[in-house]
Amino acid sequence: AAGLSRRPSAREAHAAAAQWLTTRAAGAPLADPVLLRHLLWTAVATGRPLQLHVARTDPHALAGFAEATCGHGVDVVLLGSYPRHREAARLTAAFPHVYADLGPALARTGARAAALLAEVLEIAPFGKLLFSSGARGLPELHVVGARVFTEALGRVLGGWVADGAWSPADAQRVASLIASENAHRVYEL
Repeated sequence: AAGLSRRPSAREAHAAAAQWLTTRAAGAPLADPVLLRHLLWTAVATGRPLQLHVARTDPHALAGFAEATCGHGVDVVLLGSYPRHREAARLTAAFPHVYADLGPALARTGARAAALLAEVLEIAPFGKLLFSSGARGLPELHVVGARVFTEALGRVLGGWVADGAWSPADAQRVASLIASENAHRVYEL
């Protein structure tokens, strides 16, 4: 991921594409690092939000890419950061255009979703967290994901209100940001 911070030249991309097209096995996934960089930087050039699924990598390894894309007018949304959700939260705090989608992480932690959410809220700015159901497949899983999120957020923020750390208005404002307003802003909905 450290090499992602440099856009490959057209010559590098063409050579990598020619090599990949002549040697790839049918149905094999694209794994050429030059082509992957080319595709990432092509996506950056669109100016649209770029979603990166980081479940199989350390989100912190994307710091170079996040730094290189800062100021390019594109938001980077990290998906599936569990169990490295704290590292993803640190990136959202460090870079103005990096966000974290909480859905995939919360959907996989069930009863521990509130603890995970509290850990992320300790680090990430509230305006940098996005809700999604994190579901795939059956439509019912989207309902389950929404329910897990609602209950987890209610437990965390409700606990802070009960402890006197937050006012109910503060909790409602943060809940609204995470549940919808941040996504509306990032995705221009």
